[in-house]
Amino acid sequence: MNTAYGHILVVEDVPNILELLDITLRFKGYKVITARNGEEALECIRVQLPALVITDILMPKMDGFSFVQKLRTDSKTMQIPVIFLSATYVTPEDKAFAMSLGASRFIEKPIDTEDFLLTVAELLVEGLKTAPRPLAQHDFYLGYRARLENKLRHKRSQITRAQRLIPTLPAEQQESYRSLLDQAARDRDEIEAELKELHRILDELQK
Repeated sequence: MNTAYGHILVVEDVPNILELLDITLRFKGYKVITARNGEEALECIRVQLPALVITDILMPKMDGFSFVQKLRTDSKTMQIPVIFLSATYVTPEDKAFAMSLGASRFIEKPIDTEDFLLTVAELLVEGLKTAPRPLAQHDFYLGYRARLENKLRHKRSQITRAQRLIPTLPAEQQESYRSLLDQAARDRDEIEAELKELHRILDELQK
């Protein structure tokens, strides 16, 4: 069992992806703890600090951006290396914002298993030589809002295209495209909920 570096915390809300990451890491001998969103992850960290955090970005309750910002603004957790995973936030601007939060790596889904495991091993060996400087809260919220608004526009465009396309497809293809539409709608709803909460926070800061 590879426990020399402590455990790895994996944060992912999609069950099959969470299971895949868990199994992949355990197969290589790592001790793994899992969480389904940022709130659960923070609870896990209060119990025991991980050697490495691997987190998705788009998640309910607390997404990866907010979660990592909280890590970086707490002296107890600011030096934990973080790997961001995402299939949704993959534009150059998304990646730049993720790295500005102090992430060590950004990996796009679907994950290349060999590259993923090499990255994990490198970060566990290297750690963080210096703690990343956290973004000021106001700067974080402004950058976060820009990323959410851009992603919401993209999701709405995807939904509109799928709604127009599905009725024109052969019946045997419609079901699979409806599942894509349903996922896009769930993503849209999560982003809208995050934006609503973010606007509330910004309003509070401006008072």
